[in-house]
Amino acid sequence: MTLPLVRLTGTPYQQGLQHGEALRDAIAENMAIYFARFERELRLSREETLRRAAAYAEAIARQSPAYAAGMRGVAEGSGFSYAEIAALNVRYELFYYQFGVNAVADGCTAFAVLPEASADGHLIIGENWDWVAGVRGAVLHSREPDGLEVLCFSEAGIVGGKIGLNAAGVGLLINGLTSTDDDWARLRKPFHVRCYEILRARSFDAATRVVTDSDRSCSGNFVVAQAPDRVINIETSPHAAALTGCASGCLVHTNHFVDPAALAVSEPPVEKSPHSYRRLERMAELLDDHRPLSMADLQAALRDHQGHPYGICFHIDPEEPPEEHYESVTSAIIDLSAGALYLSDGPPCESPYQRYTIADCRL
Repeated sequence: MTLPLVRLTGTPYQQGLQHGEALRDAIAENMAIYFARFERELRLSREETLRRAAAYAEAIARQSPAYAAGMRGVAEGSGFSYAEIAALNVRYELFYYQFGVNAVADGCTAFAVLPEASADGHLIIGENWDWVAGVRGAVLHSREPDGLEVLCFSEAGIVGGKIGLNAAGVGLLINGLTSTDDDWARLRKPFHVRCYEILRARSFDAATRVVTDSDRSCSGNFVVAQAPDRVINIETSPHAAALTGCASGCLVHTNHFVDPAALAVSEPPVEKSPHSYRRLERMAELLDDHRPLSMADLQAALRDHQGHPYGICFHIDPEEPPEEHYESVTSAIIDLSAGALYLSDGPPCESPYQRYTIADCRL
């Protein structure tokens, strides 16, 4: 299977409307999955979920009017209420705050390869995005009102994308992080709003400032890059950020703080075994062993099953209860030098990569 491609144009509201109409069925599936898991996994009733979402929606309207307009469009196009769509769009804060309370976690494995370490001299970033099994995604190509084009992966119903690139050569990857200081009720600019703004930044410095210029409700990790050769990893706690670059031409990040003491944070004991540490070590090993790295090498690394089912290519553990079913929902590789996005629809060992470019996706 391949992910649906949706082309969006016009104002943020118009783009949201097109998103909601085109992905109505997928949004309905995501809505059912998330609200069931909000209740079962996070112990949040539907009423409490919508109450928190409505509070965030008011904050988003002040923090990012464009994002709020996009959510209104998605709600109108999909037939769901504004509060329901807001709940999808702030699900990071809802989940990651509760992860620290209920001791549950997921996984993602991200990397960056500088031109000096790649076989073709390109700047390449990528990740396996490991998340709730069954969540529906899509490829979004948008032309913003100022003319900037964005190509990205997003969950159906979430505005603006979370993994992708733009025509200015800016790229973004993300990893979830959890600290004991996380608190959704701070109502700071949400994770997905920051992703939206990073992918609409025209420069590396502007994209980086989206992460670092204001406090956060919950922790998170962002890999920001721009062709030809700029990459930074930004680990964030609610009140601090730690920036690191590539070592020997490469960078790897998973789902734990590399140096929590530097951010003065503590991590809750969210994993039954240290999967995140093992995935980081394994990806670093694979990148070190295959220099210079080709696209085939990177795809093979993201298909790696060492530690199965909790490997880089992450699979459902049938021994875990349904509320702990996670897998590699998509695998993404972004060639920022070529302006190309490679995506799988499901774990990359089961689904081939499809190549998308901004030029090919234009109307």
